[in-house]
Amino acid sequence: MAKALIVYATRTGETQKISDLIAEGMRFSGIEVDVVDAKTISSEKNLAGYDVYVFGSPTYHGDMLQAMKTFLFLAEKAGLGGKAGGAFGSFGWSGEAGERIFETMKNIFQMDMVDAPLLLKKSSLGGGIKMAQDYGRQLGAKLR
Repeated sequence: MAKALIVYATRTGETQKISDLIAEGMRFSGIEVDVVDAKTISSEKNLAGYDVYVFGSPTYHGDMLQAMKTFLFLAEKAGLGGKAGGAFGSFGWSGEAGERIFETMKNIFQMDMVDAPLLLKKSSLGGGIKMAQDYGRQLGAKLR
């Protein structure tokens, strides 16, 4: 069975909710998923053994949270080149974090990314639940 790792940073809990919804969509595709707070990852070795990686953070004051920045520096050492990946972010006024994470994964880590990052104001607004689950399904399809 394929395995996925979703790593998120959150301030209010919304990005964790989106992480869980993406995980649901991936599980619908038969993928085993671990959802982890970025603050709990202490070594690039914690990233070993997964087939797809999904990273997300809210945008706060025009940037991703520091926990995600720190995590991305650690992840850069993990040798994720060629692995399937996706990025997401929650936001109030803008969505730079999700886009910056996506670009980092695609251009610096050299990962095989889905078409675009998932950007949601909230999981409960405007079809956000379905959009997050569909993003998980789209990530699952990369493994077929």
